[in-house]
Amino acid sequence: MSKASRSTSDTTASSPAPAGEVPFEKALADLEAIVERMESSELPLETLLAEFEQGTRLARICQTQLAAAEIRIRQLEKDLSGELQTRPADPGVEDRG
Repeated sequence: MSKASRSTSDTTASSPAPAGEVPFEKALADLEAIVERMESSELPLETLLAEFEQGTRLARICQTQLAAAEIRIRQLEKDLSGELQTRPADPGVEDRG
């Protein structure tokens, strides 16, 4: 295996951080880099599989964070005075503090 292939597989084979610990922008940039390497290089099958696995993990991280952001955005609503307020994610659940 070449030095470039080893460094690529070393970074992709490491276990990823949980979704909450990887910033969305970093996960997306890493995913884009993986796609670029896979499209532009003649990588060995083993390296391609490792890159694909890491790309799948990164895509899942991005999807999870986008879904969380969408929920937060939906929770924001303007009250009568035009101020933004948060509301419960589940409208059927009341705060009984």
